[in-house]
Amino acid sequence: MAIKLLAGKPVMSVQVLSETANIMRRKLGFDLSAISAVINRISQECSSLQPLTLDTLNSGLNIAGRYGFSHYDSLIIAAALQADCSTLYSEDMQHGQIIERRLLIVNPFL
Repeated sequence: MAIKLLAGKPVMSVQVLSETANIMRRKLGFDLSAISAVINRISQECSSLQPLTLDTLNSGLNIAGRYGFSHYDSLIIAAALQADCSTLYSEDMQHGQIIERRLLIVNPFL
């Protein structure tokens, strides 16, 4: 399913790439060159990358307070909202939840 989503040229937050790199390094034991290659490959499949900015951070803090998401999930949500996305694919967040009346969270693995 992840490959199919990437084939659709999604918008992706740099936070998602950062979390991917962290998991690859810390939990899976990949070396830095392999992580870099994967991150670069994934980023090439995206229509755009949504950066983390001070506005993203402030919006993320607001989302965390309002909805109770973790800090890092809130950054991903904030980035999706800033990019005017209507769907956020995540296996870790509540499937079907709507954020700010305009962003639907979908677990693509259900």
